[in-house]
Amino acid sequence: MAACRLNLVVGCFVIVAAALSARANENWPQWRGPTGNGISDSKDLPTTWNLEKNENIVWQTALPSWSGGTPIIWGDHVFVTSPSKKEAGQAAAAPAPDTGKGGKGRPKRDPGGEKLLVLCLSKKDGSLKWSVELDQGNEIYNKQNSSSPSPVTDGKHVWVMTGNGVLTALDLDGKKLWTHNLQQEYGKFGLNWGYGSSPLLLNGNVVVEVLHGHKTDDPSYLVSFSGESGKVNWRKERPTDAPNEAPDSYSTPALLMVNGKPQIVVSGGDYVTGHDPATGEELWRSGGLNPLKDGFYRSVNSPVVADGMIYAGTRKKPVLALKAGGKGDVSESHLVWKWDAAGGPDVPTPVSDGKYYYMVADDNLITVIDAKTGKEIYHNRLGVGATIDSSPLLADGKLYITGENAATVVLAAGPEYKELARNELDGTFTMSSIAVSGQQLFIRTSTHLYCIGNRK
Repeated sequence: MAACRLNLVVGCFVIVAAALSARANENWPQWRGPTGNGISDSKDLPTTWNLEKNENIVWQTALPSWSGGTPIIWGDHVFVTSPSKKEAGQAAAAPAPDTGKGGKGRPKRDPGGEKLLVLCLSKKDGSLKWSVELDQGNEIYNKQNSSSPSPVTDGKHVWVMTGNGVLTALDLDGKKLWTHNLQQEYGKFGLNWGYGSSPLLLNGNVVVEVLHGHKTDDPSYLVSFSGESGKVNWRKERPTDAPNEAPDSYSTPALLMVNGKPQIVVSGGDYVTGHDPATGEELWRSGGLNPLKDGFYRSVNSPVVADGMIYAGTRKKPVLALKAGGKGDVSESHLVWKWDAAGGPDVPTPVSDGKYYYMVADDNLITVIDAKTGKEIYHNRLGVGATIDSSPLLADGKLYITGENAATVVLAAGPEYKELARNELDGTFTMSSIAVSGQQLFIRTSTHLYCIGNRK
């Protein structure tokens, strides 16, 4: 129960006071939901669905192209990022090689068009409300393109970041309010595989992280903008001694509450750090994410916060569990446990309710451990049939885990491995994490956005 209370408090800070007027489980305002932790309090969610049999498919809407960006939802508004439709004569991009033990090769993807868009769909029936061009110059970086960051909303505005560094604020009718181009203002991004971090909304301010270094000598930094006006509140450099590609991070900041006050948690560049939202100043930091100083330990999965603990991963291992409340170097003083065995994730961000910590590795291995002690509860090989990039969803007593082939395995949450269902969709390249609104799931594949709910 303590984790639930903490998550509700965190959710209020992330989506601000407007969220108090709506049922918590109706809105999915950012990547990984109201708490930013991939947890929903919704009940009566579907366990099974099938596209060929039209089982529990409420609606499906064709999208212009593919993206790893997760849909976000507020009221009847569903926001998704996407490149424009592939132009005539463009060749399909070659599938990236699949090295996962459970994989069978990635589906082919079209390159998409040059424009970078945000679309607003109706949650009721999937119809298009509006589409706005944010930027141009879409590029493919192996498993992502320039539309990977997920939007964020407070129910009055929506803020969208492109992989090219263009941050745009819009109202719910699609009118642009302000724009910043981070690469023009602060220098070129120097990540090896493109930019993929989603913005964090906190107390009406939009926080963006840029952790890079493989292709630049410019420092990594955090920057905070007023959500209303676009004014820069602060910009702070985040130092690292990580070598080669290891400074690059594709993670998204998390929100931590310490004695009733919020902190921004950032993971990447061989460190996990906590920052003051008012100034950006670093409050604490922990090393230990790259003990051998491997030059290719770039970070993809994001930090997780649950019940007064911070969990930070890197490229598969180690995973660090730290207790909140420290200052300065907390690498030893606040380390509770360290996972240094197989099963740590590379791309998918874990999920925790404060009791169990669920890790899903790219190669289909799920490992569940005691969130307080780090003791292994179980591990098992999933039958998704493809590499896993999307982050697991914990909701309604179930774990939803989706592979690159758009198949989703549903497990019973808790200390025992129990598979409840394996569900197929269209088989196209899928990296986006599942969103939840009310009693419905929203799954974005290469070609469509699906609304899935129990149909009687």
